[in-house]
Amino acid sequence: MENLKLCESDYRFMSVIWDNEPLPSGKLVELCSERLGWKKPTTYTTLKKMIEKGFAQNDNTIVTALSPRVRVQTSASAHFVEHTFEGSLPKFLVSFLGGKKLSDDEAEELKRLIDEHTEE
Repeated sequence: MENLKLCESDYRFMSVIWDNEPLPSGKLVELCSERLGWKKPTTYTTLKKMIEKGFAQNDNTIVTALSPRVRVQTSASAHFVEHTFEGSLPKFLVSFLGGKKLSDDEAEELKRLIDEHTEE
């Protein structure tokens, strides 16, 4: 799986784009000021970096994402499980639950997801 991992500040920046796209670059500056406390140069520097990495584009001052949020989340999750739990989803789930009990609805949802993703 390709590595679409973002540091936390880049992920928060991309979230502004994902939540509002397409948006004029001036509006992006305004939103980053409100939501992230960033000044204009920080926003444009980060936008340039995200464009260079292939996560976003700025076409005639209209900013859009090139990598959908779910694709970035999937890549980051796979990377985390691989490096932290030796690729073991069961080890991850045991650690994630940490003794917490699942509700019947949560257990049924997990069973449904497992059935959907089980190799035949």
